Amino acid sequence: MDLAAIEAERARLHATYVKDSRPDSSARGIHHTALLSSDVERTIRFYQGVLEFPLTEIIENRDYQGSSHFFFDVGNGNLLAFFDFPGLDLSQYAEVLGGLHHLAISVSPEKWSALRANLEAAGVEYLEESGTSLYFRDPDGARLELLADPLGEMYGQTVL
Repeated sequence: MDLAAIEAERARLHATYVKDSRPDSSARGIHHTALLSSDVERTIRFYQGVLEFPLTEIIENRDYQGSSHFFFDVGNGNLLAFFDFPGLDLSQYAEVLGGLHHLAISVSPEKWSALRANLEAAGVEYLEESGTSLYFRDPDGARLELLADPLGEMYGQTVL
């Protein structure tokens, strides 16, 4: 792998597409991100109990009879949603092109420490990076990151 060429390409893309003055986005924000759940109650216990994201609603999925669509508050008007698909033989989580790599959720530094303790108490393995990131997997294998950086920042650099 030619790391110098990769860095040069990254610099070219930055110079070409990242503008100091840019128009407002056409979007208002992410309404929700939807993941899959193999066990609704286990997912609720993990996200509401361990991660302290309040469950806000559980309704029938309009696209698949018998399926639940349920939502957790992840702050700032954003929701994390799940579907279950009873009767479908879904395979285990896998990283694929076009798929989810990880979902990063910003929390305060104080909450970050408390949630790390919750993960430990629940026996959830995690990887700590740079003193501000915790990477771990949910009960169905989706990779999550709890990030103690403010929204719009990544490791002290403004990204918004």
